[in-house]
Amino acid sequence: MTYEETIEYLYNSVPMFQKVGAVAYKEGLYNTLKLDEHFGHPHQSYKTIHIAGTNGKGSCSHTIASILQSAGYKVGLYTSPHLKDFRERIRVNGKCASKEYVIKFVEEERHFFEPLHPSFFELTTAMAFKYFAEQKVDIAVIEVGLGGRLDCTNIINPVLSIITNISFDHTQFLGNTLAAIAKEKAGIIKEGIPVIIGESTDETLLVFCNETRQKGCDIYIAEKDKEIISSKMLDDGGIEYETKSFGRLKGDLGGIYQEKNTNTILCAAKVLANNGIRINIECIKDGLENVSKATGLQGRWQKIQDNPTVICDTGHNVGGWKYLSKQLQMQKCEHMRIVFGMVDDKDIETVMEMLPQKALYYFAQANTKRAIHANKIMKIGTRLNLNATCYPDVKTAYQQAMSEAGKNDFIFIGGSSYIVADFLNDFL
Repeated sequence: MTYEETIEYLYNSVPMFQKVGAVAYKEGLYNTLKLDEHFGHPHQSYKTIHIAGTNGKGSCSHTIASILQSAGYKVGLYTSPHLKDFRERIRVNGKCASKEYVIKFVEEERHFFEPLHPSFFELTTAMAFKYFAEQKVDIAVIEVGLGGRLDCTNIINPVLSIITNISFDHTQFLGNTLAAIAKEKAGIIKEGIPVIIGESTDETLLVFCNETRQKGCDIYIAEKDKEIISSKMLDDGGIEYETKSFGRLKGDLGGIYQEKNTNTILCAAKVLANNGIRINIECIKDGLENVSKATGLQGRWQKIQDNPTVICDTGHNVGGWKYLSKQLQMQKCEHMRIVFGMVDDKDIETVMEMLPQKALYYFAQANTKRAIHANKIMKIGTRLNLNATCYPDVKTAYQQAMSEAGKNDFIFIGGSSYIVADFLNDFL
């Protein structure tokens, strides 16, 4: 098979949450444990860091990987979803797994995994863990797919667990209260392994404290040990931070929500350094400043161009839009133009209530079965008195926005990872 044929086989042969949603979700670790046994428990041959949370886990995962790479470690990075190419999910020192590896894995192992009928994420996780072992990584940063307790990444025994924050998302799987969601995500907490909580509420903190008490873990609350004193947005899209322990730092990831992520990351750097991972201030500075270059991360308040300014961001739920809406309100421009769409398991009503009234909207639907139809988004927009038109796809919506934009305008593309993925595939 060619690489394209192999990817098509994976998409069509195993249920993929990114494409079909809830029907791809498999509760339990049976398939994962079978795959892990078949491959000889590859994750046991390297250290791991496990990262869960509703928002921010992608930024935290990539930035911690960047810092570790700067420190001279060979670093595996497993994240989801991908934006342009499946192989973005599996990287070593920022370089995607080769097409040849993906083809070989499927061709040589399909006789074993086909009878199991694994989900796309179960199979991809097994592929990643095996790849990291073959590449002899020193440490791998592993991002949870969904939840934590029953997520197929949860077979690892990490040196550090991180839970970035808890808000409402995937409630059909994780529960309808913050405490219930926190309980699922707290499933990554292991006996005696230090845990960092990025943000919490009284309700979720109680869950985490109970869990760490039962497991005999040290718990670090990043927001209480506030490392960042102040932050300032820079013209190039990055952020300058003044910190208590590390002096002045520059982060190349934009978005006002990154201050909370960076506070969690700096807490993690200190805990890792105190637990035998060789990290110094220079590694932290370099890692923060070069996340995108070192790891290939895209879609975090990513500036595409100036005159007009074009920004895309993968924020896709109420928790993420709490910050995005605030940042959009802060933009100085002649006209704000927003290419927007969402998928069917998100609270679109609440998100759209946060959208700025002053903007011009170009509603679109992403190239996935889970996309909410642009006409449905248009009905909600009309009810909210938003000035909008709708389009069949992201490419058409963006081209229209650009054709109408002056050099002092601001164009934003977002609402879903899938909207950003379509945009990046068409225009970058």
